[in-house]
Amino acid sequence: MERGILRVYLGAAPGVGKTFAMLQEGQRRAERGTDVVVAFVETHSRAKTAAALDGLEVLPRRQVDHGGLLVDELDLEAVLARRPKVALVDELAHTNAVDASSEQRRNPKRWQDVETILAAGIDVITTVNIQHLESLNDVVTSITGVRQRETVPDRVVRSADSIELVDMSPEALRRRLAHGNVYPADKIDAALSNYFREGNLTALRELALLWLADRVDAGLERYRGRHHITGTWPARERVVVGISGGPESIALMRRAARIASRSAGGEWLAVYVSRQDGLAAVSPAALERLRVAAEELGGEFQAVVAHDSATGLLDVARGVNATQVLIGASRRSRISALLQPGVGEEVIAGSGEIDVHVVTHDYARRAGRQRRSRRTLSRRRQVAGYLLAVVGTVVVSLALLATSDLHGLPTESMLLLTLVVGTALLGGMWPSVIAAVLSSLALNFLFVPPTRTFTIADPENAFAIVLFVLVGVAVASVVDRSARRTQEAQEARMEANTLAVLAHSLLQSGDDPEELLRQTGEALGMTGARLIRTAGDPLVGENAVEENAVEETVAVWGEPGSTVESSRVAAGPNLQLMLHGRPLNATDQRLLTAYAAHFAVLEERRRAEQESVRVRLLDEGNRTKTALLAAVSHDLRSPLAAIKAATSSLRNTAIAWSPHDREELLATVEESADRLDALVANLLDMSRLQTQLVTALTTEVDLLSAAEWTLANIAGADGIAVSGPDDLPPALADPGLLDRVIANVVENALKYGPASPITITGSSWTTPSGELRATLRIVDRGPGVPAEALDAIFEPFQRLGDVPAGGGVGLGLAVARGLAEAMGGTVTAEETPGGGLTVIIDLPSAGPNPPPAEDNL
Repeated sequence: MERGILRVYLGAAPGVGKTFAMLQEGQRRAERGTDVVVAFVETHSRAKTAAALDGLEVLPRRQVDHGGLLVDELDLEAVLARRPKVALVDELAHTNAVDASSEQRRNPKRWQDVETILAAGIDVITTVNIQHLESLNDVVTSITGVRQRETVPDRVVRSADSIELVDMSPEALRRRLAHGNVYPADKIDAALSNYFREGNLTALRELALLWLADRVDAGLERYRGRHHITGTWPARERVVVGISGGPESIALMRRAARIASRSAGGEWLAVYVSRQDGLAAVSPAALERLRVAAEELGGEFQAVVAHDSATGLLDVARGVNATQVLIGASRRSRISALLQPGVGEEVIAGSGEIDVHVVTHDYARRAGRQRRSRRTLSRRRQVAGYLLAVVGTVVVSLALLATSDLHGLPTESMLLLTLVVGTALLGGMWPSVIAAVLSSLALNFLFVPPTRTFTIADPENAFAIVLFVLVGVAVASVVDRSARRTQEAQEARMEANTLAVLAHSLLQSGDDPEELLRQTGEALGMTGARLIRTAGDPLVGENAVEENAVEETVAVWGEPGSTVESSRVAAGPNLQLMLHGRPLNATDQRLLTAYAAHFAVLEERRRAEQESVRVRLLDEGNRTKTALLAAVSHDLRSPLAAIKAATSSLRNTAIAWSPHDREELLATVEESADRLDALVANLLDMSRLQTQLVTALTTEVDLLSAAEWTLANIAGADGIAVSGPDDLPPALADPGLLDRVIANVVENALKYGPASPITITGSSWTTPSGELRATLRIVDRGPGVPAEALDAIFEPFQRLGDVPAGGGVGLGLAVARGLAEAMGGTVTAEETPGGGLTVIIDLPSAGPNPPPAEDNL
């Protein structure tokens, strides 16, 4: 089914007459015989709006029970059942009320109802105010101070087949409001002094015009594209400024911004055209600075690749329907401009209907002098070229003169021309020009009749001499340019290879900044390098750190202290790369920037790993909390339930309890209370251990006596035997903490192996460093623990004991280990030979009491 056509009346502000305009359009279409119905129109008790409904079919509304209030809404089902040709729907951004009787609505928004009607093939004419567009909601709020709760997505309005702006001057709208044509009399003063202030209405009107202008502009571009129109339609002032990336680029962009600002809605675009061969290009960092500068000046930036700069610039200008192209005055010398047309001349010649502005700047006509001062070839090659031009001409001339009977003027000319070409290959342009001039003079003086004089008798020979000079200079120029391009290509290839190796090195280097620093120093031929991290702001300007910044050396390579620092570059936030050795040229600077970017990647990777560790710790903490809640919720509830049941039974006067039953209930209460006490004690101990609040007050303790004391207070520990040598040295421990350690380990053994015999044995041993240690070995013969889980049983909330499940929250052994470590000891586990688990409590020992020292006096 073909989708219906959507027409939107866009109001610049409330009260401008968009609903009235929609109804008038409906009347016109009805007069032409079109089937038009009013699906929903809100007159707001305005007489003229209500009168505009006369003669139009109005569909009944759907009444919705909204919180006890009957609200009229659009009856979507009635519209779809009626299937008119055109439906008039007011207030596109309206939010549909929820039916309290059914707690549901077909569509939350009226614009969704309109989408459904359009999908059914029905044309819709609707209204919406500019302040209800979603993209302008924040802007309207900042202007009027009133946030619109009802909004419609921009795409819905932009997708309309036609949009008509209903506008009115702020003064006329305020007069209309004052006459009572918009709101009742009791609301006029408040409206005029708040929302309908002249400034608010002017701003809303400008928003509506600009929004609609963008939509019209997009429609114009679609039309030009459909009809393949490539010519410029100057509907809006658009300025394209061509920049070379040189120092004059910022000045040109400022000039383009000023030109564009002179016309309402003017736009400008900065375009940088790079060559396809990639030999002459601005660095990515420079392009990024130009892009930021363009955006700060209110324009856009675009970098394109083209074979010819002028063609690329004009293609972009025609593509954006530009009215003006702005270029800077040439930086080339006058001689270069005479020999070859510049970009400016080519842009002017090919601009067609686009105006071209040539703007002067401080760097005009300076490039020639700068270019001559730059040497592509080394000084040694240039000196060799000059020597070859002078000495070579003399040697070849003398050799030809000595063998003058064997050749003629053509051979002599070709040999001397070969010398000119060889000079160009060796020394460049100017030595080859000198060689061409000297060779022409030698050819004239020695071989052109009359010889031994510069007089030329035959005009043909004179023409040949002039042609020789011109060909020599031309060939020298071509050879020199080719040599320079070859050298540029080789440098570009070397740079590309270096960057490729650098990228590969980054992938292979892992997190080792020292290895990457070594590669940086070796690739750039430096004697030393340092990577430093600053605690203050990383850079002030470009290459200076704050005076109060604290520097931390991350990595060092070579001998950075033996030479003066030659370069410093930022390698990320608070990270700097310092090189020592030779000065760096432009190519080396680009490579250095690339290496600095790789160091920044390593720094980001390091921070990401730190963040990952932090997240992992938080995750472990969350898991611990989850385990705690899961375990505590059960293990606290069980004894509490037993206590509650026993005490409720004892207080029940309807039952006559026997003394035996009463004793059992009281024993249940006491046992459950003890379980609660042990659980809470373990939780508190674990909390103290994790917050490092446990302080051990160590003293000399007899381990065997301490074990017997602890066993006397543990139910079911009567059969546990304690043994050890009589001369067992005392341990250095906190008696209270040691009691908790032994109790937790013994209770764990009783819980998971109640039927197995348990023994406690004391012993001592000496470490390789000579330290004496005292040890208690608590041995059970239960099912035991797998070898790979021996260390895991000491983790909090782990119940990997001798049986698959058991009571408690898994804190007993974790608390025992933590308390032992607080006393300078350890708690470990090992398999009992023959089956079972042995837990070893190892503590520092004070050793036997030393004999009294002899009196040496």
